[in-house]
Amino acid sequence: MGFFLKKFFRILCMRIFFITFFSLYALIHVYFFIKLKSAFNLSILIQVTIILFLLLMVFSPVIIRISEKEGLETFAILLSWIGYLWMAFIFLFLFFGLITDFGRFLLFLISKVMGRDLSLFSFLGLKKFHFIFPLVCAFLFVFYGYFEARNIKIEKITIESDKIINNLRIVQISDVHIGLIIRNDRVRNIVEKIKILDPDIVVSTGDLVDGQIDRLNSIAEILKELKTPFGKYAITGNHEFYAGINQALSFIEKSGFKILRNEGVYIENFNVNIVGVDDLESIRFGFKPKISEVELLKNFQNGGYLILLKHRPLINEQSRSLFDLQLSGHTHKGQLFPFSIITALYYPKQAGCLRDINGCYLYTSRGTGTWGPPVRIFAPPEITVIDIIRKF
Repeated sequence: MGFFLKKFFRILCMRIFFITFFSLYALIHVYFFIKLKSAFNLSILIQVTIILFLLLMVFSPVIIRISEKEGLETFAILLSWIGYLWMAFIFLFLFFGLITDFGRFLLFLISKVMGRDLSLFSFLGLKKFHFIFPLVCAFLFVFYGYFEARNIKIEKITIESDKIINNLRIVQISDVHIGLIIRNDRVRNIVEKIKILDPDIVVSTGDLVDGQIDRLNSIAEILKELKTPFGKYAITGNHEFYAGINQALSFIEKSGFKILRNEGVYIENFNVNIVGVDDLESIRFGFKPKISEVELLKNFQNGGYLILLKHRPLINEQSRSLFDLQLSGHTHKGQLFPFSIITALYYPKQAGCLRDINGCYLYTSRGTGTWGPPVRIFAPPEITVIDIIRKF
């Protein structure tokens, strides 16, 4: 009975999420159309054509998923690029459009309060300006963000510890989101960059795959080419569960990673423990951990340096004294400005190191790929190099 209740609750939550998302997404498109219609005198035929295009864009995520499931992969890939680039564009259009709306409203208030003619700023009242300005800004930001998303940065941090017995180099990838957009060429680029860094260990801190992971065996083979002397370790992110956990785990294992699901390993050569926990989304999908994070970490209190792999950069205060370094991802640093403002408010550290008197104890990756739109704005993708140096 409990199983069926959990399944029902999960389906209900997913339906509420999708209804809410598509309702809001549709409203953004209505906003776009209203601004367009007020700016230009369009014929009925053009209006109908634009409406049909906007409807296609609203439901493109669903069409993409259905198309891939039916084996129409080429069409799904093409629509992914169009639909998700449009998604970035329309969100940015909304952002800049609201700025122009606020500017016009502010100008109106100032003119009323001061009782002065502000005709110098009359262009702010032009309807065409209120459409063209956000249109141009959104296009320029998407254009810039497309190239930023392809420019992977190598971030390096160095940590000293008297717990390790040999210097250790870990390379972290996170939130690659392999799927219809992140494919062979992008993954090959990531692998080649990691090879040059010559790591002892590679870790993936979740969301290696996206919601669409059908027919990706060739990409698993590319990842499998990445060899390290002391192993490759991965944990689940929320998207592994969205993609279908069994299918996702199979792909990750074929890629040569050992998956740590509420378990850990001890690497004697360095006196280092690596412990991984499932993402919180696992609970909603009916995978309740058999052991708590605190209990799991207590099992590895052997005097070694302890690295906790945890997808979301949330610190469990009861666990804080039980690990030395937590490696996380998930935030993408917002991926698209201004979403970075939201992630900065919610997470204790949306990117980079969170420090105390002992140095860095949480590192949050900006992510190595992209989710949804293949665009990043002021949040470039990264591969992280963590050098843990023996302290004498």
